[in-house]
Amino acid sequence: MTKYFRSNVDAMASYVPGEQPQRGTQIIKLNSNENPYPPSPKALAVLRNIDGEWLRRYPEPFGGEFRQAASKVLGVPSDWIIVGNGSDELLSVIIRACVEPGKKVVYPIPTYVLYRTLTEMQAAEITEIAYNEDYSLPLEELVVANGAVTFMASPNSPSGHVVATDDLRKLASQLSGVLVIDEAYIDFTEENALALVKEYENVIVIRTLSKGYSLAGLRLGFGVANPKLLQGLFKVKDSYNIDAIACAIGTVAITDQAYKNACVAKIKASRAKLATELKQLGFHVWDSQTNFLLARPKEGNAEYLYQKLKERGILIRYFKQPGLDDKLRITVGTDEQNQTLIEALIYLLETQQ
Repeated sequence: MTKYFRSNVDAMASYVPGEQPQRGTQIIKLNSNENPYPPSPKALAVLRNIDGEWLRRYPEPFGGEFRQAASKVLGVPSDWIIVGNGSDELLSVIIRACVEPGKKVVYPIPTYVLYRTLTEMQAAEITEIAYNEDYSLPLEELVVANGAVTFMASPNSPSGHVVATDDLRKLASQLSGVLVIDEAYIDFTEENALALVKEYENVIVIRTLSKGYSLAGLRLGFGVANPKLLQGLFKVKDSYNIDAIACAIGTVAITDQAYKNACVAKIKASRAKLATELKQLGFHVWDSQTNFLLARPKEGNAEYLYQKLKERGILIRYFKQPGLDDKLRITVGTDEQNQTLIEALIYLLETQQ
């Protein structure tokens, strides 16, 4: 048989995203941590008024318009910002720029599984360090591992917890490699680590418009770091990685903080209500600073509930892996969607007894 791929690519497993039903199907989709509310009306207005000239010409290669808008919102210089085709592209850029065979990529688990996939692509060494049972950070082990790149998702998925900024500061000060603080879910919490990029040259904070801004389908993310770190990343990114439409819509969306914050407030309220209702059904629910909940059913029948909910047109996320195979990750939907989920769970729990 002809071998087309590098040996490490042949050996690796593909990243498996959440199921994506066809548009128009009557599915309650609570498996990919998408925002249940529409994007900013101002952003949608930009989409409706796209100029064909934007499509004919190549876009601005560094997403300059978006960088200027994000600079004003975040209070950081625009040359401290790198824009990507989703935050996932920036994670890939960091790995390609900073890691090679023989180098280590380090992160605590459980966490975003794409970190492993990206590392395997580079045939680099993976060091996974288990979180403590209470999801406190195994700080000393991470320092000792001293990766060329250390990934820290905060808030983390699938646990939903936030890593204390003081712990991240200690980590940054003791690592010789790059510390990537992945803040994809930052809009749903009160604490962030953005200040660390000005304190430490080796820190980059990654954010996305997929969650808080309801733009998962747009694919726009960005990173904030010292220009000394960004200069190497700019060498690796694609020449025109941000399309003109994404840049224009994203610029307006990030500027409309009032709309984003209103949607986030609704999700937080729904999160608290859903957590209470799940606990009343006997689930153990971990505290969450995200737009999802990690929940363990009392009977340990997570996979059964996942499959039965799917049959009823409700998608949630189940991870068949050690430490997670008795748990479910549930995206916070609208109150109506959440109520449908709870009613389905009540029926399934009653009929299984």
